[in-house]
Amino acid sequence: MLASELGYGLEFIRRHPWRLLLPFIGVLLPLWAFAGLASEMREDGFLFFDIPTMVFLHQWASPRIDAFFSVVSQIGYVWGVVPANVLILLWLVVRRRYRDGLFFGLAVVGSLALNLVAKNYFARVRPELWLSIAPEHSYSFPSGHAMGSVSLGVAAALLCWHSRWRWPVFAAATAFILLVGMSRIYLGVHYPSDILAGWAAAMAWVVAMYHLVAREAPKPKPATGAEEDLITRQ
Repeated sequence: MLASELGYGLEFIRRHPWRLLLPFIGVLLPLWAFAGLASEMREDGFLFFDIPTMVFLHQWASPRIDAFFSVVSQIGYVWGVVPANVLILLWLVVRRRYRDGLFFGLAVVGSLALNLVAKNYFARVRPELWLSIAPEHSYSFPSGHAMGSVSLGVAAALLCWHSRWRWPVFAAATAFILLVGMSRIYLGVHYPSDILAGWAAAMAWVVAMYHLVAREAPKPKPATGAEEDLITRQ
């Protein structure tokens, strides 16, 4: 019996290595990155790349770019991410994909709650390098826009992962996440480390929820006598 279970485990790892890589890449690495960013931020106030990156982006400021990133920023939360979350959740419920709906709901609502708790815990003041055209008055770390866009994008990509829409959704989500993050830095309302921390926290949360709600792996089939002998000899 033990040999059969061991053989199933080795065969499962061989056939589905991504099921082990996804928790590592999607949960452990982001958590490690978030912890590192938070530690550096608490110690020095900001990271070495925060100010130079903001200054570099701000030097390209113009009325057209201001308007573009203002729209991207609005779509990146209240006028885009939130309505999209509601519509996707309703669509999943209507299609009776209740398990997927539970995953998606936990991913996006939990990410929002996590962001509110983290902001108040770290209580990082917003950047004040210049007068922003879209000022914010809440705390800065981690970025709510970054977490919201990643929660939506990663959750949508995971829902589509076994369909022909996998790569189009992944590409669109990646571009959207990057644009939203850049818009917040360009507008001067977030340090780059706020964005990176938001991405890391949301990634870890969404992937964790995916594994929590995902269907269980099939149970091992009983091994034949020949298979048991082969496993034992190995």
